[in-house]
Amino acid sequence: MARLLAELTYEEVAEVLATGPVVALVPVGSVEPHGPHLPLETDTAISVTCARRAADRLEAETTTEPATPPVRAVVAPSVPYGVTDYASGFAGAVGVPAAALTAMLHAIAKSLLATGFAHVCFVNNHLEPAHDAAVRAAIEGLPEGAASVACPLTRRWGRTLSDEFKRGACHAGRYETSLALASGAHVRESFGELPSLGLSLSEAIRSGKSTFAEIGMERAYTGAPRDATAEEGEELYEKLVTMVVTEVSEALLVLRS
Repeated sequence: MARLLAELTYEEVAEVLATGPVVALVPVGSVEPHGPHLPLETDTAISVTCARRAADRLEAETTTEPATPPVRAVVAPSVPYGVTDYASGFAGAVGVPAAALTAMLHAIAKSLLATGFAHVCFVNNHLEPAHDAAVRAAIEGLPEGAASVACPLTRRWGRTLSDEFKRGACHAGRYETSLALASGAHVRESFGELPSLGLSLSEAIRSGKSTFAEIGMERAYTGAPRDATAEEGEELYEKLVTMVVTEVSEALLVLRS
């Protein structure tokens, strides 16, 4: 089971840090509507599940590689608030300015590194472009290899995911609902009754639309939530975990060089 930083005592943290290079995985998400069937914390919950599974895989894989020291991983408390401009006008949408998010995440990373962690990875599954940019800006100015961002918005990782994700019609659709089902989130049974919508967020963003309402997402979702399954969610988590593990492993190679 992944170690959770918030549940450790300071002495236990010191013991973990003394064992060798330790990575801190920081889940990042948002508080925003995800249709009538998913909770406001959906993005954060996906990032937390990703981070916990990635921590376990990082440790399992590196302990079988005798040529490199084993890597320990700890999951830090999540950052549940993000840039949520597109959800404006919907009840429950709670956002922060991009500059505020960048400043906070940068400070968190600096503090974790000062504590003795070798690397900090922000695991982000809130896919609003301004939010992603704010998260990536947070690692600027830190030592090379000391921090990374794992987010499926990049082409490298996005192309490994489902067809719905690639089409951009995936906010609270089949993609995110499957992940929510696999993580044990409180998914309302109404997801099986929701009609499919073919509205592409990525295309709408490129065309200049700036809110869910402008895009036509009257119930804050698009895609096909009724087609979601926990089995598909498990498959998607495998790919998202590979994304996190790869980003961290590549950064650690830079630190060792």
